[in-house]
Amino acid sequence: MTKTKKSSNLTLDKQICFSLYSASNAMGRAYRPLLKELDLTYLQYIVMMVLWQHSTMNVKELGSKIHLDSGTLTPLLKRLETKCLINRLRSKEDERVMIISLTVDGRDLQHQAEQVPNEMLCKARMTMEELVALKQGCDLLLANLNNQ
Repeated sequence: MTKTKKSSNLTLDKQICFSLYSASNAMGRAYRPLLKELDLTYLQYIVMMVLWQHSTMNVKELGSKIHLDSGTLTPLLKRLETKCLINRLRSKEDERVMIISLTVDGRDLQHQAEQVPNEMLCKARMTMEELVALKQGCDLLLANLNNQ
């Protein structure tokens, strides 16, 4: 005997979270070959983008910008330091504060990374307006979820 199912909100095709999760995974897979050429993981690339914009900042500020805690950031930053892309130095004013800055190699890597956004734009096959609207929607969702 088969049972008839009632309409439910608990179906995968109705879940925004699953669409975001799947799109995020696909985005990571699309970035992987581009970042492999730079010898960076996606999170390392995110850190480098912030540093290319700001050059120097402390770990707390960096973590706030990319929504990661220091426990997650510290090993990532150590790997970037091992690759000679950043320097990590204790603040002279407060030894508890770790200051992150770009090395010459880290600055030079920015030139190699310049093509990544355009290549991702081609892979997305969406208009700039669609991508801007998508980003704004994701930013709003993040803000709303963080302010609960």
